[in-house]
Amino acid sequence: MILKDFLPAPDVQSFVQLFRIVHLEFSREEEIPCKAYPPRPEQCLAFYPYDRETVHYATSRKTVSNLPVVFYGQFTEVTNRMIGHRFLVFQIVFLPGAIYQLTGIPSNELVNEYLDASLVFGNQVHHINEQLFEAPDYAAMIAIGNQFIRTFLAKSKATIQPIDAIWLQLLNRANPFTIDWIARQACYSIRQLERKFKERTGVSPKLFMRVIRFDHAFRQKNSCPDMEWLRIALECDYHDYQHLAKDYKDFTGLSPTQFHLIEEQAPERIFGLNEGFYKGE
Repeated sequence: MILKDFLPAPDVQSFVQLFRIVHLEFSREEEIPCKAYPPRPEQCLAFYPYDRETVHYATSRKTVSNLPVVFYGQFTEVTNRMIGHRFLVFQIVFLPGAIYQLTGIPSNELVNEYLDASLVFGNQVHHINEQLFEAPDYAAMIAIGNQFIRTFLAKSKATIQPIDAIWLQLLNRANPFTIDWIARQACYSIRQLERKFKERTGVSPKLFMRVIRFDHAFRQKNSCPDMEWLRIALECDYHDYQHLAKDYKDFTGLSPTQFHLIEEQAPERIFGLNEGFYKGE
């Protein structure tokens, strides 16, 4: 069983942040818990070559199910995801701005959307899903993912703008950044930056950076479960625990401790896996 992130090929890295593979198999007698999926700074293409998943929106109560290939934009609310007994998802996690560059679709139209991926990428995604089903190992899946993206790069007419050079710095949180700093780096006014951010991420710069910081804290707790919340808050650039707790309340409806009690029951935990910080080659 595996829950791991893999780096894409060098020629793909300007558009794809990572490939993620989650492969979990359960006996038919096992009752599988749902996965509370919190907001994270991602726009993602997800292939389900085996069993598919059912998604319940925690806030709007909407349900989506039985899609073999899914595209979802930036989420700002929790989705509860139910998986099958033979579950494998191959995710292509795009860099901010990549979807707009590859498809021309403004990301603000995709916020909190969990869509049939053929609406965004065409019917070829189903052929890719079949290839993933036949793939002999994870390395072959990575190769399929790289080649799929190359087909889009070959016909892409996207132009790289200054803002597209800063995404990895924001995602990796090498330093806390201000909106003024980002605007200067991108050569935009604050108003232009707001528009470009929504076009590329779906949300405002302030909200996007809140999601990045929240996701970092979420993964830090999973990687170091014994670490105290105050230390996590300070290491993730929160002023204090109360500011961290506010983000958890806004994004999950729960306190940090309450949400991680649910997270500890996630399906991957049965296999000793968690959504911490993963890197692969």
